[in-house]
Amino acid sequence: MSKEILILLYGGRSAEREVSVLSAESVMHAVDYDRFVVKTYFITQSGDFIQTQVFKSRPADDERLMTNSTIDWEAKIPASAIYEEGAVVFPLLHGPMGEDGSMQGFLEVLKLPYVGTNVLASSLAMDKIATKQVLASYGIPQVAYVAISASHDRQAKMAEINGQLTYPVFVKPSNMGSSVGISKVDTPDELEAALDVAFRYDSRVLVEQGVVAREIEIGLLGNHEIKTTEPGEVVKDVAFYDYDAKYIDNRITMAIPAEISEEVALKMRGYAKVAFAAIGGTGLSRCDFFYTEDGDVFLNELNTMPGFTQWSMYPLLWDNMGVAYPDLIAELVRLAKQAFLERESHL
Repeated sequence: MSKEILILLYGGRSAEREVSVLSAESVMHAVDYDRFVVKTYFITQSGDFIQTQVFKSRPADDERLMTNSTIDWEAKIPASAIYEEGAVVFPLLHGPMGEDGSMQGFLEVLKLPYVGTNVLASSLAMDKIATKQVLASYGIPQVAYVAISASHDRQAKMAEINGQLTYPVFVKPSNMGSSVGISKVDTPDELEAALDVAFRYDSRVLVEQGVVAREIEIGLLGNHEIKTTEPGEVVKDVAFYDYDAKYIDNRITMAIPAEISEEVALKMRGYAKVAFAAIGGTGLSRCDFFYTEDGDVFLNELNTMPGFTQWSMYPLLWDNMGVAYPDLIAELVRLAKQAFLERESHL
């Protein structure tokens, strides 16, 4: 039986490019090479496409992918040259220009099946403000917030924040993930500086009510028939679970399954499925919740391309459900082909 071609796209232009490299390296080591040939393409910080390694068998443990510091510019190709008949793309790209629908649209123009959510679902879930508005229409509980854009009167919005929310609050770029650009603000005096940081990454910013809560996450897998995992918990040894704590310092541990009641777990899994369906999700997502000391459950966000590093929650959640990492990748490829055929049938 001939092997399938799996194309890994990694790197990218967003501030989350380092996470993307780590995810791609984890996937390239975990793939079942009895079933797949892996071809890798690096997207530079400037947006150029570079043809990188091809793996027909499992690479050595110390094998690394090209990064912005090791670019071979002679391997630069037109973006459309990634096309290969019968291939499936795994866009291991986090943040803007990768996870926000732009890359998904490009791959649809090329008529290439790809892992993950479609253009609309990717774009919607990437925008924290739009996601909140959609999920509110489905009655899914969320923490209080104020949205602010670059066109708003900032002083008026700051007064609104101070009047409607209590400190601490979290200030977040609307279109960014992996805690990039997010600040915890403990007093009104710190608010404007935090807004300046967030506006460096986006023209729309979300200011959320801080809550004392555990962080519980659910894995989602499927197209129309959605499966969910048991909840996992992020256990922190730092006050704020920021980018470095997540990906660089690895200063977190995970409790899988989370120590919560069956009733609360079922409630979260139900909300996760409703939320995924609400945005039109396909393939995969990770749904993140807050669980407060008072027993309240708030949906925090849907991550449509969760990290695939060796310590990422999403693959570990499915491993706990009996789905090994290589089998998870194979199932995502199957779902990608299924979604592709359905999209093509609608044209």
